[in-house]
Amino acid sequence: MARIVVIGAGLGAMAAAARLAVAGHRVTVYERAATYGGAVGRHERDGFAFDTGPGLLHLPAVYRDLFVKTGKEPLEECVTLTQVDPASRHVFADGTRVDLPNASRAGTVAALDAALGSGAGERWGDFLVRAREAWDRTRRPLLEEPLPADPAPLAREPYPALKAGLLRRPTTTLAQVGARELRDPRLAALLDAYAWSYGFDPATAPASAAVLPYMEQTFGSWYVAGGLRALADAVFERCRKRRVEFVFDTAVAEVLEKDGRAVGVRLAGGESVEADHVVSGAPVPSLHPGEDAPRHQSVGTSRVTVCLALRGPREADAVHRTVVHAAGGRPTVTVLRPDDPALRPDDGHESVTVTATVRTAPGQDWEAFADRMAEAAGHAVPELRERLLWRHVRTPEDVRRDTGSAEVPGPALAGADGRLLPADNRSPLPGLWFAGGWSQPGGGLAHAGMSGALVAGFIVEGAEFRGSR
Repeated sequence: MARIVVIGAGLGAMAAAARLAVAGHRVTVYERAATYGGAVGRHERDGFAFDTGPGLLHLPAVYRDLFVKTGKEPLEECVTLTQVDPASRHVFADGTRVDLPNASRAGTVAALDAALGSGAGERWGDFLVRAREAWDRTRRPLLEEPLPADPAPLAREPYPALKAGLLRRPTTTLAQVGARELRDPRLAALLDAYAWSYGFDPATAPASAAVLPYMEQTFGSWYVAGGLRALADAVFERCRKRRVEFVFDTAVAEVLEKDGRAVGVRLAGGESVEADHVVSGAPVPSLHPGEDAPRHQSVGTSRVTVCLALRGPREADAVHRTVVHAAGGRPTVTVLRPDDPALRPDDGHESVTVTATVRTAPGQDWEAFADRMAEAAGHAVPELRERLLWRHVRTPEDVRRDTGSAEVPGPALAGADGRLLPADNRSPLPGLWFAGGWSQPGGGLAHAGMSGALVAGFIVEGAEFRGSR
């Protein structure tokens, strides 16, 4: 039985901890904050509750696999999952609206044709066929396997862009894909919104980011009753049942090294803790400084979240997720309106969460930005201004305070000369491993859980990792 220290209590780190504990190891998690979950946070006040991180789950099979491998109770006995249908409503700059069904290619094509004109759905469907080719080329190496010894092939663009013409530059970014292949500013905005929702600027995101809408529209969008925080609660309880020990309000200052191997950690208070292996679930390459410090992807963006407490009930025809696209100086925002009694004091009130991706530039007036976000949200929520009781604004600085980094890692992507490939789980220092959104498989709620599985497979002698699709 090995002594294992896990740094951070995010979803990926807890997934690794649970799997290692099931294998018989003694696992202790040190978390700098007062609670677990990392970016999967929660804000509560006056009977209202809001997810301050992701609001929907994609690829739930990852967490089904985690719960099957770590205990008798399957995921569905620990949380209630429901498919969100329609998956999303889109409000475009010209006022056009379209509801996209959950995981239905034919339904999406028909909805786009009806809202945007004949041919729009076919162009989107043809784009998704090419996106599937990029997905098939990159799914296993980016989601299910360790980074290869030579990652150079992943640095090349896998998306089969249409021919650009003799006098045009090759298609290399997602924004170029939208402009050249979709040929409708509303379809291009639809594509851009998927990039923004995952933290990428479509003007710089590689064309391979086409896998993001493909993934959502193929595998669907799922809501966890009680909010995504309920999933973090369930993973934490699974760790507790496997006798993982948690130490909160305790930061790790340094990874201890002896004879070229990690042998423990030094806590911020000065105490040293011995360990046979150290798993870091936080973006902290400075814990082991030097030329071999791990690379982790940087997308240069964070998120602003505005929690809105509203009087009055949610209207009968409201949808769970609405994307209001940028117009007139307003940002593109995602408005989440879950019909969940657990998130409101009673049926005469409603909790609404509005999010926007922003560049991590200092000196922003976040209250003014939140005003513009609320204005945009008014296109999704009738009489929002009149119904508002109070709001809570969560800024990138709040994200930094709670997680250690203002930046939210996006999913690992091929192409872009390898800039968006995360650090390998296996660090250059023997005995030190990396898990979570900043390491292979990299980024995203589901991917973090897969990363935890990958690390556990490395450490447990003889264990093999089998990814979930």
